[in-house]
Amino acid sequence: MTRRWEADPSALFARRLGKTAQELNTSDDDEDCPDIWQLDNGDVAVIGRDLTSVYADHLPSDVRIGQDERLVVIPGVMLSAAKRDIPDA
Repeated sequence: MTRRWEADPSALFARRLGKTAQELNTSDDDEDCPDIWQLDNGDVAVIGRDLTSVYADHLPSDVRIGQDERLVVIPGVMLSAAKRDIPDA
């Protein structure tokens, strides 16, 4: 089966969307920090806590997590801070 979209592992980090975790006071160090980045191909990489197994049995009926996918959680303030960097569709 061919997917309509596939992640490109050769894409590179181009620019941060929003602010760093330190700027938003959601992290105390540089080692474990949630983040949002636009890749050079336009895709977006999200670094967050992997809560796939925690939410697996509580997903809405129309939500699926593929075998090679993970559900990650980031602070809400981080996405709000990235709003100005995310273009309208």
